[in-house]
Amino acid sequence: MKIPFIDLHALHAEVRPELEAAFTDILEHSSFVGGSYVDTFEKDFAAYCRTAHAVSCASGTDALKLALSGVGVAAGDGVLTTAHTFIATVEAITQVGAVPVFVDIDRPTYNLSPQKLADYLESQCYLGGDGHWVDGRTGARLTTVLPVHLYGLMADMEPILELAARYNLKVTEDACQAHGARYFWKGNFYPAGYFGAAAGFSFYPGKNLGALGEGGAVTTQSETSAKRMRLLRDHGSDQKYRHISPDGWNSRLDALQCAFLDIKLKKLDEWNARRRQVASWYAQRLATDERITLPVVPEGREPIYHLYVVRVPQRQKTFKELGSREIACGLHYPTPLHLQKAYRGLGYQSGDLPEAEAAAANILSLPMFPHMSEEMVDVVCRNLREAL
Repeated sequence: MKIPFIDLHALHAEVRPELEAAFTDILEHSSFVGGSYVDTFEKDFAAYCRTAHAVSCASGTDALKLALSGVGVAAGDGVLTTAHTFIATVEAITQVGAVPVFVDIDRPTYNLSPQKLADYLESQCYLGGDGHWVDGRTGARLTTVLPVHLYGLMADMEPILELAARYNLKVTEDACQAHGARYFWKGNFYPAGYFGAAAGFSFYPGKNLGALGEGGAVTTQSETSAKRMRLLRDHGSDQKYRHISPDGWNSRLDALQCAFLDIKLKKLDEWNARRRQVASWYAQRLATDERITLPVVPEGREPIYHLYVVRVPQRQKTFKELGSREIACGLHYPTPLHLQKAYRGLGYQSGDLPEAEAAAANILSLPMFPHMSEEMVDVVCRNLREAL
């Protein structure tokens, strides 16, 4: 049996009549940019994330850039984040003129480690004269921490929020892989996008909530931040031909994509539950194999399994062998960002972030999508064991 890494055809077949009706309506009214579909989706997505505002934009990368700009990150500021993530996380930092400051990950979860963050702030940083802490490596004034809710599991937000308050840092969430993931805090579960001063989401087609093209959004509780982000995404303009900021650009999300996303948003919780079922099937079949390290879900977190990531020996060989058996897997991410050529100028060396480097060398993403059957999971697991 040939197993795809993701099956978007099955996903869209489930809502195809609604998608086609939205397309027809927009085509008939020629309402392609702005309008009611954009407004409705932004309100619905903000409500889903339990925030006051959602600002749609052209991509997840733009969402992160807008989020950082919206909370006041300025050129030369230091932003603490992880090197084990997609490059968009750090692109957004450098695109606003800020300096990435990498902290290692938690081995079991692959997310930014609160303990390593605390150790870094205590041992490598000092208090500057303006009340902000300064990174000892770069001299950058630290203003923000950017945790990534990687693979659909939220970072450990409570200690991160406590550290941010102690060190006068704002928290901006990278929630690009975490639509609907939840974290237990102060007696209740809250969704990704709720905790930070702002949070960036991606609607790339393969995401748990994906557009039929590119797209993104930022959530925030702050009306001031939302107003600034709406200004920046539309050429720095607050009304037609009146431009307030020179830093704006065109990052509007099409009405068509907003219409599609609003339809799929209504199915998101159901599709996420199906992903958790697929994950449970994987765990039942692979838990006793000592060669395979399964995803860890700490108490108080509800993942949505954007990816199902395992650690295996001889990862590259295993990846190629599964490919030869028509089992499509992924590598997320084979080279950590602090060792990429693009960030060589930051001065990091191999060995600086050992957990991120170990993850990059050993993890393998297995097929994962809502319409995956138990039989398909059986086939993947059997072939994985044989490949090992």
